[in-house]
Amino acid sequence: MIYENAINIYTDGSSFQRPRRGGMGIRYIVVNADGHEEVHDEMPAGHKEATNNEMELLACVIALHDLPSDLVTPERQRLVIFTDSQYVRNHHTSAIFTWPKQGWRSAYGRPIENVEIWKGLVREIKKAPRRVEFKWVKGHTKNVHNKAVDKLAKQSANGFLNPPLTVQSVRRKKTEQSVSLGSVLMEGQELDIRVITDKRMPQRVWRYKYEVLECDSPYVGCVDVIFSEHLLRAGHSYSVVVGENQRNPEIVEVLEEIK
Repeated sequence: MIYENAINIYTDGSSFQRPRRGGMGIRYIVVNADGHEEVHDEMPAGHKEATNNEMELLACVIALHDLPSDLVTPERQRLVIFTDSQYVRNHHTSAIFTWPKQGWRSAYGRPIENVEIWKGLVREIKKAPRRVEFKWVKGHTKNVHNKAVDKLAKQSANGFLNPPLTVQSVRRKKTEQSVSLGSVLMEGQELDIRVITDKRMPQRVWRYKYEVLECDSPYVGCVDVIFSEHLLRAGHSYSVVVGENQRNPEIVEVLEEIK
């Protein structure tokens, strides 16, 4: 769908493994006085170590920031961003109205991830010359514009890459399992864990990806994500006590480092 009275913007992000990298694609579409579509494509440089959510979100930020001024005309009253990202679709309203009031945490206290990119999106929405709307489109369909930005995003990920958006330490996991959010229930129990990644967040907490070590635990081998004010190091193992809030998994106490 293309709106005649709007600047239509299709965005997409991509992420690949081995090595992890991500890219972005942007397409601006307007309808000219003759009723024909005019298309302008952009392929921003990607980033090393980027996740798909980071690239989907950053593509929207860049699309608004780099909006060609000649597309803004009196008859085009809206900026409509089309995205196949449920992440962007489901949370952009919270980023504008709710999360800033909660210290960039969810209603359950969980630190919001990609805070700096979300803040950037909010700034660009407020600065935009027209009202910004978001529309979700199903990815990998016959929509020619969605297919075009998907191709651009993949090309971007395989081209020149900027440094990572965030700095984190990474160690290879020992388990064969993949990360599964919520796979370890938060029941106030003690756990022996090995930290796989550590990342400092703007909310002044650490985000850890970890694997459970102890053989007698029902969660042995599980890989999950947890937050803490305690500083742990990637590649090191610890005995910890976790909280009881499944919606905000956190380490409440570090008992000892396991040598």
